[in-house]
Amino acid sequence: MGLLDFLTGNKGDKIKDFQSRKAIIIDVRSKEEFAQGAIAGAKNIPLQILNSKINEIKKLNKPVIACCASGMRSASATSLLNKNGIETINGGGWNSLSKKL
Repeated sequence: MGLLDFLTGNKGDKIKDFQSRKAIIIDVRSKEEFAQGAIAGAKNIPLQILNSKINEIKKLNKPVIACCASGMRSASATSLLNKNGIETINGGGWNSLSKKL
């Protein structure tokens, strides 16, 4: 159903739902990419070190919207976080996501 939601545009509804529940935005791009532009308030945790931050993210006890440059790395991050019991959706590219917030 996730792919169907993405294709039919229901992703925006999920983002709004996550926002209403005080989700945190985790941008998994490199520090250099993040420094060139990002969503205000987003946390930068590069994908390469995300696994080492799982416990810190769990302690926040909030849903997560993952983003990156295009949606590929955030898809990997979403999978990793969901497997570790953290409710996460892939917000896709940060620039596109910023327009939905």
